[in-house]
Amino acid sequence: MNIKAEVARQVSLIAKNAETLLPQEELVAKLEQALREGRPLRVKLGIDPSAPHLTLGHAVVLRKLRTFQDLGHTAVLVVGDFTRRIGDPSGRSKTREPMSPEEIERNMASYKEQAFLILDPERTEVRYNSEWLGKLTFEDVIVLSAKYTVARMLEREDFARRFREGVPITIMEFLYPLAQAYDSVAIGADVELGGSDQRFNLLIGRDIQREYGQAPQVILTMPLLIGTDGRYAMSQSRGNYIGISEPPEEQFGKVMSLPDELMPQYFTLLTDIPWEEAAKLHPKEAKKRLAYAIVRSFHGEEEAERARAHFERVFEARELPEEMPEVRLPPELLSEDGTVGIVDLVFATGLVGSRSEARRLVEQGGVRLDGARVTSVRARVPFRPPMVLRLGRRRFVRIIG
Repeated sequence: MNIKAEVARQVSLIAKNAETLLPQEELVAKLEQALREGRPLRVKLGIDPSAPHLTLGHAVVLRKLRTFQDLGHTAVLVVGDFTRRIGDPSGRSKTREPMSPEEIERNMASYKEQAFLILDPERTEVRYNSEWLGKLTFEDVIVLSAKYTVARMLEREDFARRFREGVPITIMEFLYPLAQAYDSVAIGADVELGGSDQRFNLLIGRDIQREYGQAPQVILTMPLLIGTDGRYAMSQSRGNYIGISEPPEEQFGKVMSLPDELMPQYFTLLTDIPWEEAAKLHPKEAKKRLAYAIVRSFHGEEEAERARAHFERVFEARELPEEMPEVRLPPELLSEDGTVGIVDLVFATGLVGSRSEARRLVEQGGVRLDGARVTSVRARVPFRPPMVLRLGRRRFVRIIG
């Protein structure tokens, strides 16, 4: 093997679309040493177990972690079950409320299932930082805190802003980046990944590793994906997100509703399709191609085809009006298998006065769901919002979740 050529190839793939790669020369040295010794690099990603659902924003960093795996390296997911009890503000104005161990474990079960839609489980190591942080004595914590200064900590933008504005900052919050840095010591991280908002914390990891006699990690940050509102970084708290595990039709529809100006970022960070290629298409067709690629990556080819057909049938068919009322389906009408009775569905729209009228309408062939006629009053249909229900010739309603 030509080691220098292989290192150059790997660095090129690793650096692609990254916002920060520091220091690149150290990455080159680490890769050269790893190839000579025949061992993989240990690439760390810290996980906040606050929520059970992953978004396309998470997918940006996970895709980069998969790049490392495809190059033969090991992904180390560090679950912040201990640090979650501290609460990193990460730009917030105050510390978050603590979570119970049971909540964290429930969230992580879902997180891993979704993360492995992107990552290779065989090359993934999952660790909980309570393994080592929970064993530190108070003396150990004092030793750790003595390795960093308050002045350096106040270089972090959100801390500096709160200090200027007189907003309280607890000593506990200063311990968060130190604890995250100690995670890198505990697992022997060669590289740490994160979003661009994590750059400061990742850099502290380099300093703390040096203090404990380790070679400092290389840091790699990825751009924050802008959410569906076109303004802010994708966030579940803002509601401007597209979930990895959302139903195919919902994923497809949300992508189609994105502002056109987000297309370059989404193609670049979430697909292998060059933006230059997609930019030659009509904007609507480019967006369809993006939506198809995203749904296929999480649900497969068949579901992507179905989601596209659903979108075209529901939102592009000429017989549909441009505007129609929306009705939220009462959750009690859904069965455990995710289906709803057609009569219940028609009656829930409020467009008929009784269930007997709903039954007559179905029997007379006057009910179409997403363009398909439903004629059996016993029919149960999968609930995949948004769905368009047509009653007779002129009454339309969109059923949402």
